[in-house]
Amino acid sequence: MKKYLLTIFFIAVLGFITSDVAAQCSICTKTAMQLGARPAQGLNAGILYLVAIPYIAIVVIGYKWWKSQKGQEG
Repeated sequence: MKKYLLTIFFIAVLGFITSDVAAQCSICTKTAMQLGARPAQGLNAGILYLVAIPYIAIVVIGYKWWKSQKGQEG
């Protein structure tokens, strides 16, 4: 149990310690430069949000599958 809590804590800390991440392709970067700084940040945040959703879904599905497999063994 301690191992899981430590892992969750580590992931949470990494989530809070982030640097500026540029998740834009060259076309999106050019468009964002034309819009200005504030809209560019919003566009970047939206891109990161859209990228994160499938990974979160995969983790949730994998965890549920692992739990169901673990329950069938015992």
